[in-house]
Amino acid sequence: MRRSSAILFLLINFFFSVSCDSNRVFDTYKTVPNSWHKDSVVSFKVNPPDSIKPYNLFVNLRNTNDYKFSNLFLIVEMVFPHGKTVKDTLEYRMADPSGKLLGTGITGVKENKLWYKEQVVFNETGEYVVNIQHAMRENGKVNGVVELEGITDVGFRIEKPQKD
Repeated sequence: MRRSSAILFLLINFFFSVSCDSNRVFDTYKTVPNSWHKDSVVSFKVNPPDSIKPYNLFVNLRNTNDYKFSNLFLIVEMVFPHGKTVKDTLEYRMADPSGKLLGTGITGVKENKLWYKEQVVFNETGEYVVNIQHAMRENGKVNGVVELEGITDVGFRIEKPQKD
C-alpha cells in the first residue's frame, strides 16, 4: 500500500510540475552514453514559434556524483537558418566550495538549469541548430579531458520571459 501511495504521489507531482510550466517553449534532453567524449557534440534543432518576441535560453544538464569537477566549461554554438553562426565558451559552477554538487534533485542525479542567453529574438524564420560540446581541462594540463564522466543528459530549453 505504501509503495502505491508513493508512486501515485510522484505521478501527481510530475503532472502538476509539467502542466504548470507555462513559460516553456522548447525543452528537450539527449542522453550521454557512459561518458561525454570531448569530440561529441549534442545538437538540437529548433523552430522558434515567433520571430518578434524575446526568449530566454538555457542549457540543462543532469549529472551524478561521478562528476568530479567544481565547474564546467561548454562550447555552445547557435547556427541560424541563413547560415550565421554564434559560438560562445561558457563556464558554469557545478559545486559549492565544500565540493557538494549544485542543482536540484533528492537522488544521486542533480539537474542544473544554466543560463545561456537572455532576451533572444529569433528574427530569422526557419530551423536553428544549437550545438553543445564540453571543453573541460584538468588543472595544469594542456590537453582536454577526453571522457568526461558524470554527465548523464544534456538539454536545451527556450522559455518565454517571466512577467514581473
